[in-house]
Amino acid sequence: MHMADALLSPAVGGAMLAATAGTIAWCSSRVPRDLDEYKVPLMGVLGAFVFAAQMINFAIPGTGSSGHIGGGLLLAILLGPHAAFLTIASVLFIQALFFADGGLLALGCNIFNLGFFQTFIAYPLIYRRLAGRQPRQSRLVLAAIVAGVVGLQLAAFAVVLETTASGISALPFKAFVLLMQPIHLAIGVIEGLATAAIIAFVHRARPELVESTLAGRPLGSLPIRGMLAAFALAAVLLGGVVSWFASTQPDGLEWAIAKVTGDTELPAPAHPLHHTLAAIQEKLAIFPGDTGQSGSPAPDNPAGRIDNGLPGLIGGLVTLATAVLTGLLLRSCARRA
Repeated sequence: MHMADALLSPAVGGAMLAATAGTIAWCSSRVPRDLDEYKVPLMGVLGAFVFAAQMINFAIPGTGSSGHIGGGLLLAILLGPHAAFLTIASVLFIQALFFADGGLLALGCNIFNLGFFQTFIAYPLIYRRLAGRQPRQSRLVLAAIVAGVVGLQLAAFAVVLETTASGISALPFKAFVLLMQPIHLAIGVIEGLATAAIIAFVHRARPELVESTLAGRPLGSLPIRGMLAAFALAAVLLGGVVSWFASTQPDGLEWAIAKVTGDTELPAPAHPLHHTLAAIQEKLAIFPGDTGQSGSPAPDNPAGRIDNGLPGLIGGLVTLATAVLTGLLLRSCARRA
């Protein structure tokens, strides 16, 4: 659900950039008190894991569409909402800047849509209430599925509202929303199931990790080196190997656009800001189109598989470094204060 700049007017894109920047600033002021010994590396490893997981587009049967997990809810469950928002912002920043996945004008929208609704709506208002402070496995699964669906439905509706408010694309509200919500309902169910499976695994291995976040407690000296290694290995396998087999079908947003306009991509607006940002992104992008379905090679193209795996590994490492440096900087600033 990475929006392109062609969907947004400068006014809407700029307003959402400002809103997202304000949310990042707010989270940065709140999160240092929770950044203990293990939270910072956990931010980095989970950021790399979500980056890799977003490369895996899964087909939605019977639709000709595909989707990928957003990861915001998973991050919130394991990190808490403030650290989770900063981590998903790192993931999407790296994707937009170096992989041209989502526009630069749309970066504020993409971070807000994939981050805010999951971390500050779905997680505290739905997941925590359904799971409880000492949850059983069944409650964790139910909470993850319901929260995953609600978070993605809100994000999909936000995309429609932001596009409609921009008024620069041939996407009427009614037709667009009637396509976006059902397809993202299916994607949300799959994301909820995937999140539930991961959280169930973590809860079996380290129940204190899930329960400490639910209770709002810092990790302290909780031994999670094994968990860090497991997520790091999973990120390598997802980004370097599993991404070879990602679906090449258009994602839910592209599918909805194509159903309305007949094409998955909209023509670039004539506004000079759009052309300037596109030129900047083209110069900065190291692996344009190598995340998500657009970078997925054909199944019978081994060379393409190698090319696709390398960006996944590099992107995961850069995301890990960005999230860790963010955490270290915030913790350093908190100690000086």
